[in-house]
Amino acid sequence: MSRAFVREADGSDVPEDLPERPISPHANFVTARGLSQIEDQARELERARDTAKREDDRAALSRIDRELRYWQQRKVSAKLVEPESSPVKVRFGVRVTVRYESGEERSYALVGEDEADPSRGSISWISPIAQALLGCEVGDEVQLQGHKAEIVRLEAAGETSAGP
Repeated sequence: MSRAFVREADGSDVPEDLPERPISPHANFVTARGLSQIEDQARELERARDTAKREDDRAALSRIDRELRYWQQRKVSAKLVEPESSPVKVRFGVRVTVRYESGEERSYALVGEDEADPSRGSISWISPIAQALLGCEVGDEVQLQGHKAEIVRLEAAGETSAGP
């Protein structure tokens, strides 16, 4: 048999010594959707952990345990914030629509760090764009990434699925 097909001990079944995932120093504000995502992630990792234990896959177990510790910490530190139904100021949990000088409109939902998905218009409440918008009202003008924009609409973040 060719040596190419013989598995030799290469240390791959030795658990990796992975550093812990960093936990943000910011408050872990979450929307109801964000909290659900955190809980789902933890449940999925617990199932994967059970599988890795059954298969005695110590390397996978090491990686899964690391991820599970992160998501369990995020769940414990989560602070659920219910958005106002008719917001008058940009706050956490609010979707804000802005109109740039070019006429282009974009919507940004200010959500928790783990929930943010810029490709879908959800941005972390600690991002530079969110920080520029916080506290503003409809009609206010702000500078966003070097461009002037006017706030044209505010709504609870869960009310629309508008993207960028």
